[in-house]
Amino acid sequence: MDIRAFMDLSKWPSIRCLQGQRRAYRAAMLRRSFLLVLTIISVLWPVFAVNAQKIYSIGSLNTGDPFINAFEGFRQRMTELGYRERQNVRYQYYNSRGNDELLRSIAHKLVQDKVDLIVTSSTTATVAAAKATEGTRIPVVFLSSGNPQKLVKSFSSSGSNLAGISSASLELTGKRFELLKELAPGTKRIAMPLDPNGVNYKAIVHDAEETAPKFGVGTSEIHVRSVGEIAKAALAVTRKNFDAIYSPPDSLVTEGIDQLVAQSVKEKLPFITSLLVNVKRGCLATYAADYPALGRQGAALADKIFKGIKPSELPIELPYKLKLVLNLKTARSIGLQIPKEILLRADEVVE
Repeated sequence: MDIRAFMDLSKWPSIRCLQGQRRAYRAAMLRRSFLLVLTIISVLWPVFAVNAQKIYSIGSLNTGDPFINAFEGFRQRMTELGYRERQNVRYQYYNSRGNDELLRSIAHKLVQDKVDLIVTSSTTATVAAAKATEGTRIPVVFLSSGNPQKLVKSFSSSGSNLAGISSASLELTGKRFELLKELAPGTKRIAMPLDPNGVNYKAIVHDAEETAPKFGVGTSEIHVRSVGEIAKAALAVTRKNFDAIYSPPDSLVTEGIDQLVAQSVKEKLPFITSLLVNVKRGCLATYAADYPALGRQGAALADKIFKGIKPSELPIELPYKLKLVLNLKTARSIGLQIPKEILLRADEVVE
């Protein structure tokens, strides 16, 4: 026998069968490994996709604490729409607290940071953002503007990088004077604190002069040019000179509203405001848009812009909801009895 032929194991039938089985086993293992890799990829792909998608940078430009609620409503709705912090969106929140120079500086910083969107909560902040973004492609969404005519070409189209919501605040001046007369029928003289350099100043004065006579009342302007001046100006608002106070949509006055509230309680003067949040801070009443709801409404506009719609293609919207809010604690403090029919109409009552 040829010993070499005998030692050639590949010629043994049983050995050849074993080698075939090993090759088949390796092939099967390769197929299983391939299928396992495919399974892992299919499971983890959504995670990879989230990490790979664009992270939107949004700057929030505000002029005072009362506007925080609007931004909070905006952020909440953005989360519901799929924009989650630390995943696909990040926010820069700024508050100038009535300081115009700081407001302009912040607006320019947001432009330098090349944010994808600027969100504002007042006409004053929106004007600053609009000027800072001139010549750029950065869109601006205003969550509340008491005077949108100052900002846009028309309500059907801004004609610019702006989109947003009118708070209808100036249009509601008559409703607020009417509410004041219902609450305090003897009202004749109304103190109206204002910043003469404010962006809404002329529109506010014009609106008040046209509206007040219809309700048998007159307004007197109390000028303030800084938050620091408000406390001194408030001392001039006494029962001897006035029957009530009205705070129109003015960012500077809103920032110092607490000092005016304290004076109104001291002098037993009903204080009507243009912001719902100010009623919770001690003003007597208002009829106005709900700021958290405006923020949620504005988030839908931001989502449309991120999905490719130009701001100029979006019409300026009006609030979905207006609310009548009363402060009973303040009413008791100034010795005012609120009629039952007004209480029944109220959307919210602060105790």
